Amino acid sequence: MHSVLRNPMRGIALKVSSVVVFLAMQTFIKLAGSDIPPGQVTFCRSFFALFPIMAYLAYNRQLRAAFYTANPIGHLKRGTIGILSMAFGFYGLLHLPLPEAIALGYALPLVAVIFAAVFLGETVRIYRWSAVLVGIVGVAIVSWPKLTLFRDGGMEAEQAVGALCVLLSAVLGGVAMIQVRRLVEEEKTATIVLYFSITASVFSLASLPFGWLILAWPTALYLIAAGFCGGVAQILLTESYRHADVSTIAPFEYTSILLGGIVAYFVFGDVPSVTMLIGTVIVVAAGIFIIYREHRLGIEQREARKATTPQA
Repeated sequence: MHSVLRNPMRGIALKVSSVVVFLAMQTFIKLAGSDIPPGQVTFCRSFFALFPIMAYLAYNRQLRAAFYTANPIGHLKRGTIGILSMAFGFYGLLHLPLPEAIALGYALPLVAVIFAAVFLGETVRIYRWSAVLVGIVGVAIVSWPKLTLFRDGGMEAEQAVGALCVLLSAVLGGVAMIQVRRLVEEEKTATIVLYFSITASVFSLASLPFGWLILAWPTALYLIAAGFCGGVAQILLTESYRHADVSTIAPFEYTSILLGGIVAYFVFGDVPSVTMLIGTVIVVAAGIFIIYREHRLGIEQREARKATTPQA
């Protein structure tokens, strides 16, 4: 692999592009309809993502090397957790308005901070703990109107279950991130991405006996398009981290809130509620503060290393 010159503007452009393509993936899944089993949706998302991913790796002459792994059990664990997270997330996406599903999904960075402290022993200071608590309040504001509708039955109950599924998806996603952090210590990024898509495809295929639907061509095309978009978005996201620091491009993840609201209004006729907007602002602010703190800590650590490095 040739080294890549760092170009923050290109990294930001790739990040925003990945957000747009991920949003297209979510839109195609919602257009496919809410009656499709999550396992079937997950299979299409994972299997058809393999085509652009493998084409990209072949273009970069990484495909053969990507199949080599020294830790198959680690990939199996990451795949198992990831597939459950994806299935719960897709159920929530199918049964919630798009803006709410996106907003609740932002619980993932907050969960990741908690799990990093508990399972990886990372030091989490008062500022980040405060941001996590504030973010959890924001998540509660977004989700509470849905959760209180359990008692009413019907579509409202489905939305309440959908909100719980998105939150459960975020928790499982936090566990998956811990597993990925362990994998990156000895595995290449291409290997992790490739094996996750393969594992997710195989595991979700196991849900076939539990009642997949025979799809009409438009619905099938929506799910195939969702899979391709998922693979392309993963590639764009991976490339973005080659050109800029994580702290530089991470805040641009929140452009999906604005774009998701626009798509939801014009495509699905969803109008965001006041509580959803208030909760989203709180969650986004907490997430950006965590990113800012990570950035500042990174600068302080680099300066500390420079100060302790013996001069020649």
